[in-house]
This record gives sequence, structure tokens and C-alpha cells, in this order.
Amino acid sequence: MFTGYGADFVSVNGVRYSRALVVLRDRIVSPWEPESFADIAAVHLASLAGLGCEIVLLGTGPVQRFPSPQIIRPLIEARAGIEVMSTPAACRTYNILVAEDRKVAAALVLR
Repeated sequence: MFTGYGADFVSVNGVRYSRALVVLRDRIVSPWEPESFADIAAVHLASLAGLGCEIVLLGTGPVQRFPSPQIIRPLIEARAGIEVMSTPAACRTYNILVAEDRKVAAALVLR
């Protein structure tokens, strides 16, 4: 569960992270390769397609920004849902979906 977030960090179960990461119920992938929204490429989302999640929350930093359709194509082809939102919103949404026992991943960049 996310226990905090700010302009340059997120906390998961009390542990602070200041780089991009992927949070799943059973593990954390940190660092995640893209450092910022501008760095996100299809290859990064393709690595998430095989996780068996029904939904991927893409946190795009302090504001919501939408990647091009080519970038999200790997998740669409894997029939995984994708929701794009600011990183703080993705943290809040992740906690709600985990509490509902949903198979969710939060892929977050901080800037």
C-alpha cells in the first residue's frame, strides 16, 4: 500500500522511493527504467503486459499526461486495462483497487 507521496517521492509500506518504480501486490520493481514521462516507451509498457494484471495504473508525474497510442499498444494487445493519471492519483487509486482484491500494477514516474 502507498503510505505517502510528495513532489519527488512515493512511500510504499513506509519505505520512501525517489525514482520511477512499479508496485505490485507481491513485489516492487525499483528502479523502473523510464526516469520521466518523456522517457516512457512501448518497451517499458511491454514489460508490464506479462504480469497478469487486469489493470495497469500509469502515473505520469505531478500532472496527468497521455502517452501516444503506439506507446500503450503492448498493454492493449495483452488485453490489460490501462488508466493514465497523475502519480498522486495513481497511488490513491492503487490502494483502493488492492483493497478490492483486484490484480493491479502501478507504474509510476515522478517527473
